[in-house]
Amino acid sequence: MQLTLWTYEGPPHVGAMRVATAMEDVHYVLHAPQGDTYADLLFTMIERLPKRPPVTYTTFQARDLGGDTAELFKTAAREAYARFSPKAMLVGSSCTAELIQDDPGGLCKALNLPIPVVALELPSYQRKENWGASETFYQLVRNLALPKDSLVKSESTKPRCNILGPTALGFRHRDDVTEISQLLTKMGIDINVVAPLSATPADIARLADADFNVVLYPEIANLSAQWLKRSFGQAFTKTIPMGHSATREFVREVAVLAGLDPDAALAKTVSRAAWYARSVDSTYLTGKRVFVFGDATHAVAAARVAAQEMGFAVVGIGTYSREFAREVREAASLYGVEALISDDYLEIEARIAELNPELVLGTQMERHIAKRLGVPCAVISAPVHVQDFPARYSPQMGFEGANVLFDTWVHPLMMGLEEHLIGMFRGDSEFHEDAAPSHLGGGVHAQTQWVATQQAQLAPAQSGEVATTHESLAVSVWDNGAEKELKKIPFFVRGKARRNTERYATERGISVITTETLYESKAYFSQS
Repeated sequence: MQLTLWTYEGPPHVGAMRVATAMEDVHYVLHAPQGDTYADLLFTMIERLPKRPPVTYTTFQARDLGGDTAELFKTAAREAYARFSPKAMLVGSSCTAELIQDDPGGLCKALNLPIPVVALELPSYQRKENWGASETFYQLVRNLALPKDSLVKSESTKPRCNILGPTALGFRHRDDVTEISQLLTKMGIDINVVAPLSATPADIARLADADFNVVLYPEIANLSAQWLKRSFGQAFTKTIPMGHSATREFVREVAVLAGLDPDAALAKTVSRAAWYARSVDSTYLTGKRVFVFGDATHAVAAARVAAQEMGFAVVGIGTYSREFAREVREAASLYGVEALISDDYLEIEARIAELNPELVLGTQMERHIAKRLGVPCAVISAPVHVQDFPARYSPQMGFEGANVLFDTWVHPLMMGLEEHLIGMFRGDSEFHEDAAPSHLGGGVHAQTQWVATQQAQLAPAQSGEVATTHESLAVSVWDNGAEKELKKIPFFVRGKARRNTERYATERGISVITTETLYESKAYFSQS
């Protein structure tokens, strides 16, 4: 076991919680010690769900280990059923409770509850979160899905499909489902069930009443889709509709499975991203070097969009999803790079620093890494921060998702273009760094107000800092080369760079600041 500060995935019981929390009328009884209940925070604080996850913990303590922990579990399961009246129950152990081997499935079976009880065996020390979500969904499908001949068949004559894979705490899963559902409906396809997200046990029971399955997130749904194909003969999609060209391929694949005319379906599609990516403004971005990392689904899809639709050069690609390492290695071979299969964030940081890309597409881990390295970054995959669950509609899949990807990835790079223009027009009366913002107008009052505001913002808050600054100004002198180099720094951070450099010089007794001093100071403060 490796001690780490950050983890890309939690233990498998967190994956089970993601499935249970996504569904309706399902309750998860988790045999877990006091302290293993932290996972509630993932849903209420990060995804900002309005209710707690449907999970009951036994929360046994150290003193309980000398008694009957099995009886504690049975009591918790019995009380959970009485209180929440679920239509199905999941039972299992957390990584710590797994060690005492109480067998929650067998214990719950002895209670003879009048609902389906699905026992989860999730090896916490060999597997992780995405695998746990996949296994949980698979066990629900195996135990609850009914044969086709026992279902009341739909009266609709349209082709029908299920959408499989979205869960709670998934990166933009909610909006992806909306986007793909609208796309399928426009094609003339009825949606039978979306699962796990918003599905009930009754919905899982009627999965067989569909002609085929749409798999949006293979990490979660591939195992279940394969079982449904073996059991009910339902084919499933392989294309992930992320990006303009991949969405068009997805439409063709779905049309074939549904027996529809793919050309007619594609004729109705619209996306601005394809044109924007070929526009004059975007040619500035051609050849930008990008590093991609995330779960396998999003990493492979993002690399394709970056290379084929935005003209970026993929200099690195990787994933923490070891179960899908082969798919990522195959994608890496397309770009002539070596795939990085790792869940060690320090190894990923070292690779990013080595490759020195101009853009990072990754998880919230890579966002932190890129910030430290001073590289633009856009988040494409879980694990994510609360800010990656926006209130606005922001899918990653479908044609609207392609528009979102263009905006999200291009905007960090456009800041570099803006800085270039600022430098180009530095001598212009309107654009130099001492000019008032255009929204204030060009009057003397606006200029005076602007300068006063800037001086107030730059003034140190403490008298001790004022003394230090005055002292540094008196002692340190900038030579012409250093002054010229300082002016290359964007004006909105130039003041801080000057103060840090003068502080660095004063503390080391340097009387004349040179270009070397400026860069030594930059290196010093970037590490502190």
